[in-house]
Amino acid sequence: MGYFVHKSSYIEEDVHIGEGTKIWHFCHIQSGAHIGNDCSFGQNVNVANHVTVGSDVKIQNNVSLYEGVVLEDGVFCGPSCVFTNDLTPRARYPKGRANYKKTLVKEGATIGANATIVCGTTIGRNAMVGAGAVVTRDVPDNALVMGVPAEIVGWVCACGNRLDEDGACAKCKNKYEITKVGE
Repeated sequence: MGYFVHKSSYIEEDVHIGEGTKIWHFCHIQSGAHIGNDCSFGQNVNVANHVTVGSDVKIQNNVSLYEGVVLEDGVFCGPSCVFTNDLTPRARYPKGRANYKKTLVKEGATIGANATIVCGTTIGRNAMVGAGAVVTRDVPDNALVMGVPAEIVGWVCACGNRLDEDGACAKCKNKYEITKVGE
C-alpha cells in the first residue's frame, strides 16, 4: 500500500492515497477523493467526495473537507477548522453539488484552529489565517489575517514568521516587497 490507515477509519472505493500518508483514528475518506504523498490526518477527519489534497499536507483533529475544497501542497489545517461549500444551505431544499462553491487553499498556507473558511474563497500561497478567524473573501499570498470577518493585519514569510515593516524575515532573512492589496 505505501500508506497507513488506522483500523478505526473507513476508506471508500475509488480513493487515491499517496505514499507515506498517515490516516489516524475515526477518519472517513469518501469516494473520488485524491490525497497526495506524505500527508497526516488527525483523529476524526472527514474528506468528502472528489476533494483534492496535495502532498505534505497536515490536517489536525476534527476537520471536515467538503466537496469543492482543494488543498495544494504543504497546507496546514489546525484543529477543528471549518470549511463550507454552500452559501445558502437549507435542510428542506437541498441544491446539490451543482451549486457547491469551490474553495482553494494555495501552497504552504496555514489555517488556524477553529477558523471558518466560507466557500468561494481562495487563500493565497503561504498565507496565514489566525485561530478563530472567519474568512469571507480572498486572502492574498503571504497575508496574515485575523478576526471576524478576517482582515489583513500583517504579512508572513514562507517560513511562517511575521515580516517587519520593510518586508524582511528576522528568522530566515528572506525579503519580500510589500504592496497594498489592489496595487
